[in-house]
Amino acid sequence: MLFLIMAFLLLVMFPWFLIPLAVFFLFNLLHLPFGFTLRSLLGLLTIPGQIWRIATNRRLRMNHALEHATINVIEEHYGPQQLAGFAREDGFFIRGPAEPHLIEEAARIGLRRLQQGEKDLALHRRCGTSMAAANFLASVVFLLLLFVTRHFTLFNVLLAMVAANLLGPFFGDWLQAHFTTRADVNNMTIVGVEYRIPDFGFFPFQLGFVPTEFFVRTRYYL
Repeated sequence: MLFLIMAFLLLVMFPWFLIPLAVFFLFNLLHLPFGFTLRSLLGLLTIPGQIWRIATNRRLRMNHALEHATINVIEEHYGPQQLAGFAREDGFFIRGPAEPHLIEEAARIGLRRLQQGEKDLALHRRCGTSMAAANFLASVVFLLLLFVTRHFTLFNVLLAMVAANLLGPFFGDWLQAHFTTRADVNNMTIVGVEYRIPDFGFFPFQLGFVPTEFFVRTRYYL
């Protein structure tokens, strides 16, 4: 807030500052469609490969499902949290401030509920898959509009972004359900939870900081 007040006073006292700011804004606005085109082409080429690498790795998909289930269980009880995660073949990471016993308990509850058939726990709207799905949709819509209209326009960019925001969540859930998670985790067990406390170097003690990174290690049996 203080920064905004200072900026407003600066512009009132020196209005000629608006000229370079306006030029900079217009320059970026005019070049936005060209930059969006490059990002769309890049997304169209790379995102399917990323999804396919996860889809063909059964263990990675199972740990991805359990990662989502863990966060969903926590958020059911405590509301939205500043937690993020990513899966590996031997487990998954959860990042964000939390108590270790909470992460382990949520992971074990999530595993049990997945094994009991609650497949929706394997999906999470803030998953990177959903973000990739939205980006992919925006790329496809924009390139189709570019092909039809033959013009680099800001309007096409806006249409692509609106389409991605409207359809992205549904497309993301579908991709998660069929390609990047596997809710069938009946042959999975949790070995334990490893964690670390942030080390700020110049402090001789931890000063009561809670861990910010957890690794839930899993194992598979036949």
